[in-house]
Amino acid sequence: MNVEIIAVDKLRESYIREGCALYEKRLRPFLPVSVVEVRPSSPRDGIDAEAAAILRRVRDDDIVWALDAHGRSLSSTGLARMLDKAQHLGRRRLVLVIGGARGLSQAVIKRANFVWSLSELTFLHEMSRLILLEQLYRAVKINRGEPYHT
Repeated sequence: MNVEIIAVDKLRESYIREGCALYEKRLRPFLPVSVVEVRPSSPRDGIDAEAAAILRRVRDDDIVWALDAHGRSLSSTGLARMLDKAQHLGRRRLVLVIGGARGLSQAVIKRANFVWSLSELTFLHEMSRLILLEQLYRAVKINRGEPYHT
């Protein structure tokens, strides 16, 4: 199964770009991950323009997980179980969606098969991408029975 991360906006901070690149590289042998960046919309256009850009990239048979503050929290082992289940559904892609500074449109939330909250804390959307990649790597290691999660 391939994983595609659709993220609103680009990474601006070099330390976050470096961290994301590190985890993408670590994931590559176990879980192909690609990142698509969607341009943030203007305040006048609202998040519906971002939603349209996101949803154009989502296929009908994709499994979609949306990151949202009001979603369900998971432990690292819970994420590992969900990732394992997703990999055994026979679908080709798992799409993870990270909104921009204003969050995600209800259209994206409605399309999601799962709405996931990384924390009750509020993170920069750039930081969310780094945390997401690190947690995916951790989940892969857990599922492989390797000691990263201890």
